[in-house]
Amino acid sequence: MSNIFYDYHQKDEGKIQREREYSRIMTAAVISERFRRLLLANPGLAIKNGFNGEAFHLAADESRRISAIRAATLADFARQMNASQSSAVISLAGVE
Repeated sequence: MSNIFYDYHQKDEGKIQREREYSRIMTAAVISERFRRLLLANPGLAIKNGFNGEAFHLAADESRRISAIRAATLADFARQMNASQSSAVISLAGVE
């Protein structure tokens, strides 16, 4: 019997950081019409420019994934952003 215990409910630090940055992006889009318009028109530029002097800290693959989102509304953008996060997890599920 193994004495190794893994808490499946514990999130890894990378996922926590990614979710925090996603939250910061969406918060900026909610409070700033200018940032929201840029995010919807050119997500890559919006992420690169940051918001209010603050940079977004995303891994290169996450930046590319978000930059590829095309959405007409903030709700659709959020849906796609969350779906891309889920698909990344699913695509790695079969890797051992």
